[in-house]
Amino acid sequence: MDRQRTRHRIGILGAGNIFGRYVEGLRTFPELEVVRVADVDTARARQAATEYGIPAWSDADELLHDDTVEIVVNITPPQFHAKTVIAALEAGKNVYVEKPLAATVEEAREVLAAAASSTALLGSAPDTFLGSAVQTARHAIDTGRIGEVVGATAFVRSSRAETWHPDPRAFYGPGGGPVLDMGPYYLAALVNCLGPVAQVSAATRIGARTRTVTSPDRVVDEVTVEVPTHASATLTFASGAIATTLMSFDVWDTELPRIEIYGTEGTLSLPNPNFFDGDVRLKRHGDDEWQVLTPVTELFGAVGTPEQHRRGLGVQDLADALDGGPHRANPEFAFHTLEVLASFETSQREKRFVSLESSCERPEPRTAAPAHR
Repeated sequence: MDRQRTRHRIGILGAGNIFGRYVEGLRTFPELEVVRVADVDTARARQAATEYGIPAWSDADELLHDDTVEIVVNITPPQFHAKTVIAALEAGKNVYVEKPLAATVEEAREVLAAAASSTALLGSAPDTFLGSAVQTARHAIDTGRIGEVVGATAFVRSSRAETWHPDPRAFYGPGGGPVLDMGPYYLAALVNCLGPVAQVSAATRIGARTRTVTSPDRVVDEVTVEVPTHASATLTFASGAIATTLMSFDVWDTELPRIEIYGTEGTLSLPNPNFFDGDVRLKRHGDDEWQVLTPVTELFGAVGTPEQHRRGLGVQDLADALDGGPHRANPEFAFHTLEVLASFETSQREKRFVSLESSCERPEPRTAAPAHR
């Protein structure tokens, strides 16, 4: 029997580049209602509210004191995540924050402590592992389609943000770079499929130290790079599986796969984990052709359409947890992925293997179509 779903009122903190993607995604769930948008630039908040028909707009302080807001969706830049998440939790709000959980592991520990002392729930991106693609791969692994998992590969190539984002400075500053910007999607997919990471060995470097911005609506012409833009790492999972990763803003063109998972009886090929959906292919030893697997959950956004860019499945996961369901995109999962990725630079700086202090449970799988359709 389905759980009784209640209506949850949402305030979005941050009216930047991905605001519209969240509004459009959240509107696919009848039980979720966006009632306020807030931004440090209140004029931008007002413009966003007008464009999307949201009844109220304000600054962050007014949002946190709005008794009608139950869930705060925090899509501020990474360097502001810790401060704003803690403030929202202290105000009694449930919070879903964009990735990474915080700009540093130290700040993330403070966020976890605030969440532990609060009666509110905290959820965090990335949530794309909740989509049909990674869930289908997870189901194939759990049902033995590729045998025992031996290893995996994951390759992050440049999103070429300087060609489409009006202000890509955050991609090249603290909390950014390929490891913390795109890496969370890939690592969340791997941890969901393979479990927690035990050890990391990595090398990192900066490629081009300045980036020319060519976005038609750019607000800056050039960006100075402050963080590594090319990283290679070996991840040893607690299960014994070994993953080879390459995460780079310097690789613009490649024929490498996004993610492959190798087992004793076959291989899985996964699509771009920045999106919820896409073809998952299986080739068992002895097969002549790859087989596209039937998705085990309903699609969140049709591949190749504007729907593919929608966000919000993790917010629905948080709302579902408030209604008594499992909380998959939880803070322990988010913290572990952040610690793994932050360990890349530690390994580079200290020239050693890094043993992870944190761990997490594999999230409960989703194998049924969500109730909103």
